[in-house]
Amino acid sequence: MVQPKDSYDYLATLKAKKFSLYVFLVVSFMLFAAWSSGFIVYTAGGEDKGLKTLLPHTFIFSTLSILLSSATIHLSYSAAKIGNLAKQKLWLVMTILLGALFFVLQYNAWMELARSGVMFINNNASQSFIYVFVWAHQAHIFAGVIVLLNALFKANNKQPLIKNRFRMELASVFWHFLDILWIYIYVFLLLNQ
Repeated sequence: MVQPKDSYDYLATLKAKKFSLYVFLVVSFMLFAAWSSGFIVYTAGGEDKGLKTLLPHTFIFSTLSILLSSATIHLSYSAAKIGNLAKQKLWLVMTILLGALFFVLQYNAWMELARSGVMFINNNASQSFIYVFVWAHQAHIFAGVIVLLNALFKANNKQPLIKNRFRMELASVFWHFLDILWIYIYVFLLLNQ
């Protein structure tokens, strides 16, 4: 069966959007990899360098919230695949709330770091890397919440199922990337504290 030209154009647009997302994810990964390399090179420069501080316990709770959000985005995407808008929206709202909780917990961790004397600008640049990692990840989380809100507000019966499913697929891939990225950052910092 031959599809009309418009559907080919639409499928090409979807493939282009997916490719753009993957390019963005690779670039983001490379950025964090570069910062990780910079941290390793800097701390190898002498005994007076290194984190020399314990990470805030709040990071544990924020890690749990982001892991739970990974499960809720999966449930939302699964609901979208079968066309269950009510469950899709419910799990999307839960994911957004967990993303907001992650953001708040990260803010509390920054405050704990500041109270313990670990400031963004200080004599030990290794400690500044904590803020660079966390703030850059927070910017990605903020973008992720916007993507999730877009998916939530556009999830309705007026949209073709394929558009809704595709939007949820991209949102899910992006959110899972953010989850994995946070686990990487947290483990990296734990191993270097």
